[in-house]
Amino acid sequence: MKKWQVSSRWLATSLVAMGMSFPAFAQEDDPIKVGILHSLSGTMAISESTLKDTMLMLIEQQNAQGGLLGRQLEPVVVDPASDWPLFAEKARQLLEQDQVDVIFGNWTSVSRKSVLPVVEELNGLLFYPVQYEGEESSENVFYTGAAPNQQAIPAVDYLMNNVGVERWVLAGTDYVYPRTTNKILEAYLKDHGVAQEDIMINYTPFGHSDWQNIVSEIKRFGSAGKKTAVVSTINGDANVPFYRELGNQGIDAADIPVIAFSVGEQELSGIDTAPLVGHLAAWNYFMSVDTDANYDFIDNWIEYTGDESAVTNDPMEAHYIGFNMWKEAVRKAGTTDVDAVKDAIIGVSVPNLSGGYAAMMPNHHITKPVLIGEIQDNGQFSIVWQTPSTVAGDAWSDYLPGSRDLISDWRKPLECGNYNVVEKSCGGGEAQAASQ
Repeated sequence: MKKWQVSSRWLATSLVAMGMSFPAFAQEDDPIKVGILHSLSGTMAISESTLKDTMLMLIEQQNAQGGLLGRQLEPVVVDPASDWPLFAEKARQLLEQDQVDVIFGNWTSVSRKSVLPVVEELNGLLFYPVQYEGEESSENVFYTGAAPNQQAIPAVDYLMNNVGVERWVLAGTDYVYPRTTNKILEAYLKDHGVAQEDIMINYTPFGHSDWQNIVSEIKRFGSAGKKTAVVSTINGDANVPFYRELGNQGIDAADIPVIAFSVGEQELSGIDTAPLVGHLAAWNYFMSVDTDANYDFIDNWIEYTGDESAVTNDPMEAHYIGFNMWKEAVRKAGTTDVDAVKDAIIGVSVPNLSGGYAAMMPNHHITKPVLIGEIQDNGQFSIVWQTPSTVAGDAWSDYLPGSRDLISDWRKPLECGNYNVVEKSCGGGEAQAASQ
């Protein structure tokens, strides 16, 4: 229950006791407030601004249909400006001052981890729409982006089995998502017989722009006579000069393919993609998906933006799914009360944009198809491979010693994000392993 609700009830009771009249506190007529926590400036604005607009479109559409529970939805937009500590401050502002009922937001894992203790302390709801490293399960967070087993592991399997890759460059931005994902991938590759000398790992800061030496090193690493690929967890606007330098040095997909986990249609819209044709990305949705639901979504997005060249991408679909799951849970619970929604949402299933359905699992992750797309010269992706069915997100990796015995299940009676099946004990929401 929110603090102002307690205060209102206390005031009403006091006035009655004093024999005084008072106005009705018609909460059923108040708008449902939806917090939008995305960077609109700084290095991540290239990716996150679109997600803010996606949420505004979805809210506008819902209000045109009569709102939710007979109430209109009111977006509350803040700009944490790609400043990770500021994400926590803005989340606190949304929950304490703005009294939002739910938050949709974040891109980077470092920003999510900044927000995590705030939403847990204040019992908020956060829907997180971007692929991440796993190794976390919070009662207050719903992870609608991909876990490693829904993106990184299938991507490596594709390169290994379909492309014949033997040498691996794990290139990422220097923060928790790339480091933990690459730790999982390094263990996975070694489990599959890849030698340490056939794995190169490199990290660069956010916004990195001078890629000449690094790309030259990648080129040298790939000249050892073994098929080499780059697995990229480079985030934000650093991708633009990275891909430009690949083109400058003549590295094309036939020589050293790059498969990216954080580059989609939005990021490609800002660069000349002609030199990048054939490079890959692993996501759970592409704009090129051939379904009626996707075409309707694209038409709505173009109409909303007024831009015929506007593109859609995977995190947009994740917000679409998360928003619809939250709506169904609110309807099911008959209230926006956080605890009621948390209970109601497990098992909720809604359509995705790929022709199937997404279900919310007890570990607060969802089911998703995995798609591999090849960059085309028009900035779109041609889907070259996909899983035969949806994959359930795994909060804890089977390839890290501190995680392989853990499961997450937020249903009663377990209600644990970090249950050790060997020790039969609950350790909380995050592993205290080297992955952190």
